[in-house]
Amino acid sequence: MPTRASSRFQPTKPYNDLPGLPPRTEVETRVVLKACIEARTALAELKVASELIPNPAILINTIPLLEARASSAIENIVTTTDRLFRFAHDDEHGHADPATKEALRYRTALRRGYESLTRRPLSTTTAVEVCGTLRNLGMNIRRVPGTALSNQSTGEVVYTPPEGESRLRDLLGNWERFLHEHTTIDPLIRMAIGHYQFEAIHPFTDGNGRTGRILNLLFLVEQNLLGTPVLYLSGAIIRSKSDYYRLLLAVTSHQDWEPWLLFMLGAVTTTARWTTEKIRAIRTLVETTAAQVRKGAPGLYSRELVELLFAQPYCRIGNVVESGIAQRQTASEYLKALCGIGVLQERKAGREKLFINPRLLRLLTTGTQP
Repeated sequence: MPTRASSRFQPTKPYNDLPGLPPRTEVETRVVLKACIEARTALAELKVASELIPNPAILINTIPLLEARASSAIENIVTTTDRLFRFAHDDEHGHADPATKEALRYRTALRRGYESLTRRPLSTTTAVEVCGTLRNLGMNIRRVPGTALSNQSTGEVVYTPPEGESRLRDLLGNWERFLHEHTTIDPLIRMAIGHYQFEAIHPFTDGNGRTGRILNLLFLVEQNLLGTPVLYLSGAIIRSKSDYYRLLLAVTSHQDWEPWLLFMLGAVTTTARWTTEKIRAIRTLVETTAAQVRKGAPGLYSRELVELLFAQPYCRIGNVVESGIAQRQTASEYLKALCGIGVLQERKAGREKLFINPRLLRLLTTGTQP
């Protein structure tokens, strides 16, 4: 990979000469392709594991919350996993603290982006809608100058993205075409290249990092490498946050693509394997819980009720009612009975009662992160 610094890049000046895609150097080197094969194998195993979960809500409502927490933490929006799960149903009702609400909007943005793929391919419009959901604002492409990225420790400006709405839209159009038209390049490598380019374009005044990480997952779904956007990719990135930003900058300053591509492919491999193991553990726990309910409370057992307990680590009486399993009084009796046999634990939250699935909560929040 080239190591010569770009004569046009100066950290304090808008990088209006940001090269378009594809890169002008060979990206599918032998070592990159080897890493790509490993990542694709791990993703294929994850896709199969996720398809074996009978109720997709179990994954769509849980794993993305871990992704939301990690992706938000990269941007220094810190909230605990417990708060995220506790307020997962209340992100638009004002009960959660600001950091938790912002992280919860990540899951909402991911879900809406996923649903949008049934209507149109991944695009600039997708990015605008995702960022608007994340920020809870009407977002659009940057129109005013003055955006610069600084080292958080020193305050030194390390990168100034391109300026001018027309220029940004041209670059985004090139980004879209690269993702969808350069099919001779493996889609995982295209994802990593496209992620760099999106971050370098930096099309919004805020929320670019989280938007870009959601677009990664949506692209993998669009390319049929994932069935649902359940890859916990931000977990690996936050563990190597300094490397992530250093390697992004090395592409900008020296067109040093190979280390960046290896980093992203390695993150995919690691997190795909981790997520697969979590999914397998969830499947085992669902079956164990079903057996426990059949034995301890056979009169109220149904597969729908057991699966509902895994749609979120926290269940409310209203969730049981909304699912059509039982009316409110009966639903309350069901949940209390499940507490009696040790499946759930009751917790008071203001005037409301939460029924916690403690084993699911421990499974999701403990153990080595990817």
